[in-house]
Amino acid sequence: MSSLNDSSGGQLSNGFKPRHVTMLSIAGIIGAGLFVGSGHAIAAAGPAVILAYLAAGTLVVLVMRMLGEMAVANPDTGSFSTYAEKAIGPWAGFTIGWLYWWFWVLVVPIEALAAGYILNQWFPGVDTWIYALASVVLLSITNLFGVAKYGEFEFWFALLKVTAIVLFIGFGAMALSGWVPAHEGAGLINLMREHGGFAPNGMAAVVGAFITIMFSFIGTESVTIAAAESGEPSRNIAKATRSVIWRIGVFYLLSIMVVISVVPWSDPQLATVGSYQRALELLDVPHAKLIVDLVVLVAVTSCMNSSIYIASRMLYSLARRGDAPAMAARTSDNGVPRTAVLITASVGAFIAALNHFAPASLFDFLLSSSGAIALLVYLAIAISQLRMRRLHGNALTLKMWLFPWLTYGVIVFISAALAVLVVTPEHRAEATSTLVLAMAVSLVGIFVCRKRGKESAAGLERVY
Repeated sequence: MSSLNDSSGGQLSNGFKPRHVTMLSIAGIIGAGLFVGSGHAIAAAGPAVILAYLAAGTLVVLVMRMLGEMAVANPDTGSFSTYAEKAIGPWAGFTIGWLYWWFWVLVVPIEALAAGYILNQWFPGVDTWIYALASVVLLSITNLFGVAKYGEFEFWFALLKVTAIVLFIGFGAMALSGWVPAHEGAGLINLMREHGGFAPNGMAAVVGAFITIMFSFIGTESVTIAAAESGEPSRNIAKATRSVIWRIGVFYLLSIMVVISVVPWSDPQLATVGSYQRALELLDVPHAKLIVDLVVLVAVTSCMNSSIYIASRMLYSLARRGDAPAMAARTSDNGVPRTAVLITASVGAFIAALNHFAPASLFDFLLSSSGAIALLVYLAIAISQLRMRRLHGNALTLKMWLFPWLTYGVIVFISAALAVLVVTPEHRAEATSTLVLAMAVSLVGIFVCRKRGKESAAGLERVY
């Protein structure tokens, strides 16, 4: 791809190397949600939380297969938003694109505040919100350089995250096998008979943990956005799609299995200090808190950096299609959509500042609006793939398994999950606010698209 000057709309560069895309795909789902947030899910559902992780992981694998089918045939930085526009209609691409941008914009202040909290503990002389804003500014700068430099930065951060998880799983397995000392009561017995059994709070708690886990998993699909800026996008997307099974199996299922084998689900500190830290404390690892804080700081910094990147590329794609201000489609000489990066980072920084200056209820309301966006994005991917395949036939190098039955199954499952979230008291507010936001954005999208005179079919036959 070539790149144009700031004075006109341009194209992105293709600076990602294969190893960049590979490591981004491996570590794209590793954030604070795994190291810290998983403790809340385990405390709520008990050992049966593994069923929620298994369900969420299976859903992500199937969705990635469907997305991979479309992305390998037609790599695009707009990814599923572009495919939704082609398959469902311009309003759908508009809606999914803006919802996805909004989700990652909200991730920026969440991760920035997490980083600020850790830094404030180490150096209490500076307020948390100042650290948060400084981190957003610094990571915005890294996103303004060429994508090759961003890819190198993320490669090493991702490698650190992967190494930390592999070491944790290895040490945990040694402790459970008796090769290193472990506290009394550690073992697979924690999963079944001890502390109230496998599902001490019932299956309703498992369903409730599902939404928390889905928040952690979203980001897997972003590899199709990043791969569009590589030299061989189709090949890199296919490789990442095929590896998603073992990535989820190792980094989530296996590591969570180690945690719930070492830490009783009823441990009162599990939800407060985080699952990894509590496991290391019970295994008598010196300086467990410092170790986990360092890993989490790397994870949230990497996730914040990726959030700015992903959101800016989605905003760029929306602008290229006329669904966002045209200035967001401009690129620099090295193919970076600088205006999209600055808009994304500015909104994220503003929301982070709200956490300090505005009432906490406002910040919580903004966060709740993104609660179910992952499910809506996955639903759009499934519907898009269903319609794309029927038009394209069998001339594909990567295909969804057992089409169309697994695709229908995913659509039914996601629809049922959304319905359950709406009727579940503890998740009703976030599910409802997300659906209301989605309907509002859809109405805006319909109005904008009609005003522009775009036809709903929008060149469906040109997708592949």
